[in-house]
Amino acid sequence: MRSPGILNSEKPLQRKLAAIFYGDVAGYSRLTGQDEEGTHRILSSYLDAITDAIEHHNGKVVHFAGDAVLADFSTVKDALSCAVDAQRDIKIRNQDFSDDKKLEFRIGVNLGDVIVDRNDIYGDGVNIAARLESLADSGGVCISGAVYDAIRGKLDLDYEFLGEQRVKNIAEPVRAYRVIIESTPLEAVTPPTTTAQLPDKPSIAVLPFANMSGDPEQEYFSDGISEDIITDLSKISGLFIISRNSSFVYKGKSVNVQQVGRDLGVRYVLEGSVRKAGNKVRITAQLIDSNTDGHVWAERFDRDLEDIFAVQDEVTQKIVSALQVKLTQTEQERLTYRDTDNLDAYDYLLRGKEYYLRFTRDANQQARQLYEKAVELDPNYATALAELARVCVQARNHGWTENLVEPLKQASDFAERAVELNDSLPQAHVVLGFINMWKQDHEAAIAEVNQGLALDPNHAEGHMYQAIILGFAGQPEESMESVEKSIHLNPGSPFWYLFAQGNAYFSMGRYPEAIAACIKAAIINPNFIFAHLLLLACYSNIGNQEECKAELKECLARMPELTVSWAQEVMPYKDRDVHSRFINNLQQAGLRE
Repeated sequence: MRSPGILNSEKPLQRKLAAIFYGDVAGYSRLTGQDEEGTHRILSSYLDAITDAIEHHNGKVVHFAGDAVLADFSTVKDALSCAVDAQRDIKIRNQDFSDDKKLEFRIGVNLGDVIVDRNDIYGDGVNIAARLESLADSGGVCISGAVYDAIRGKLDLDYEFLGEQRVKNIAEPVRAYRVIIESTPLEAVTPPTTTAQLPDKPSIAVLPFANMSGDPEQEYFSDGISEDIITDLSKISGLFIISRNSSFVYKGKSVNVQQVGRDLGVRYVLEGSVRKAGNKVRITAQLIDSNTDGHVWAERFDRDLEDIFAVQDEVTQKIVSALQVKLTQTEQERLTYRDTDNLDAYDYLLRGKEYYLRFTRDANQQARQLYEKAVELDPNYATALAELARVCVQARNHGWTENLVEPLKQASDFAERAVELNDSLPQAHVVLGFINMWKQDHEAAIAEVNQGLALDPNHAEGHMYQAIILGFAGQPEESMESVEKSIHLNPGSPFWYLFAQGNAYFSMGRYPEAIAACIKAAIINPNFIFAHLLLLACYSNIGNQEECKAELKECLARMPELTVSWAQEVMPYKDRDVHSRFINNLQQAGLRE
């Protein structure tokens, strides 16, 4: 028998020239010491994002080691573009966290000869990349002289020479350069394919109108005007409108309109301001071409407050005219129809929306009271009734009610009344469809949400509801298609979108993808019990006892009264096999009956 040494000597080692990417988290041990589980969840999400960036730039993840990731690329340009894009993405994600929870990566990039063995890479080429990583700033990228020589002039990047660095276990000094990321425009390093493709019709994002009233308490009013314009424009089939959730991320920020256009994948951006004083209101609006940064249309409206609806109609009509969009007779009628002329009722509705979007128990109760006041002032206010239905569903699904039956009945009554009063109101059909799903009437749910989307094809939340309904109705592939449509309209992708994606993956038995989506949803909204429930079921299904135990603890911390029977009611799977699998997973995880 030949010895292992003789066998190895007879088989030459495979080598190749590769661009090597090595990154890990700065201060990871300190962060885990403060919050082990929370840090790990954020890390998992960020590693998913880095993996996506690597694959997008034609690279390959070689392996993960704790908080570190090693990848190789066939070109230096791909490796460095990926490193810069990944750091920018992480910087944006870190905006959602306090300083003590932010994870910042350091990345080193080298070009060198490596040994390829057992699907891994070894040698000085890898070691130098790892040493360069340690020289990088938190949130920064450090490259070798070999990378600098190969890439110089090919990317619109600036570099700072750090000198000849002596690094551990490398005989010769390494020339090192810091990549200056901060001043570099995103498009300089991002391949054109990453820029969202413009739709084949005029596309527009409505930024939140600035509150110029000098009173922060009037913020709800300027936000409401912006949202109403979005709602009006979204009903026009000849336009593509970005949803409120995505355009409102720019609220209170100084923005570059051209960058907004690239970020959201739209040609036009509407900016404006609202000044409300007594019974007077001044609204300014300007439509800008994000390609040229030139004004397409701009106007100022000084009106009595009672004319606010007429002003909104006029703004919408001016935009339609400027973009030369033809309206159908039905669309023209919808744009001029308002389901209340009671300004006080309208004001209560706007205040209620502000609270509804906070997603807390107390805010939910406040929203309900304000919506009820709107309906009290105008019993035929269909929009307020549809919002009342939504607030009831929100309370039920977050465990903020004493039981599951009564709020669903109330929601159903409100939504049906809204449809009865205004059959052309998209959100009324959409929320009624959502309610029918919770009532296990999946066919009626699909029919209603489809009706809502026929009335408003740009209804991002409608597409999200459709995705959730289809997922629970046993149509996960179709659900994923609806998720894609909703994300196209709402690139911000709130946690419900991620849950819809995770739920579809769970139904298909694709647990790693379901886990990744639900982790992201739970990071965005830690109190979102649906994401935690699905995570618990997934970890239980794949037999990951450690994560399962941690997730069960997390579920009960968020909702101490959580039981299997409650979960059974709020996860309305039509497919009995999927439903049984979900329930069995929760039971095996140790959730009490």
